[in-house]
Amino acid sequence: MVDSTKTAGSDSQAVVRRADELDAPDAILPFDRRDQLAALLTDDDVATLKHLAQEGMGENTLRALASDLGYLEAWCRLATGDPLPWPAPEALLLKFVAHHLWDPVKRAEDPAHGMPAYVEVGLRAERLIRADGPHAPGTVRRRLTSWSILTRWRGFTGAFGAPSLKSALRLAVKASNRPRQRKSKKAVTLDILAMLLQACAGDRLVDVRDRALLLTAFASGGRRRSEVAALRVEDLADEEPV
Repeated sequence: MVDSTKTAGSDSQAVVRRADELDAPDAILPFDRRDQLAALLTDDDVATLKHLAQEGMGENTLRALASDLGYLEAWCRLATGDPLPWPAPEALLLKFVAHHLWDPVKRAEDPAHGMPAYVEVGLRAERLIRADGPHAPGTVRRRLTSWSILTRWRGFTGAFGAPSLKSALRLAVKASNRPRQRKSKKAVTLDILAMLLQACAGDRLVDVRDRALLLTAFASGGRRRSEVAALRVEDLADEEPV
């Protein structure tokens, strides 16, 4: 027979320990979310984040990875009853897409379509989702990308380039029928990029560098300025598109 008191105490001690360990990258991870992340993340998750901080990963990138990892762990526990597996099986990636990108019309006819109610209730209780309806495709892709990056950092090869996942994403985005919106009121559009590139169209090394930075930032989905400024050649890696 399992002593529930001891089990609860052990879980509580683990959360406190993880919270203390998250103090190491405290300047990077927001303090007001430290305790929440400590409750959501596993010991291995915290170790990975600490390693990334020690490796000099950009602050904004690390914050985004930590936030996405916390969400993924919470979703996986609610959806499967277990922590996030590494590497994630293809079926779990497909489940993630199905839970977050769904057809509102079909959902009205079939409440079981999309994210199960108990998963949604749990995520809302953790204040991890607030809006109604399917998630933004960009958010889903970003979390899959974060998942892929963290998988690679753990030394695994995931199924993020699987044809079934690409197909599911494409069909789910179409079915969700969510209007595309610009993330920023001052986003760099293609016409602005063209003018910026024209300004550094020379043959000097500084021009070549500036063009490379601009094109990399634009082609990779719109990087933050701090991320681009901190980018190094060794940070670049070929990844299967998701």
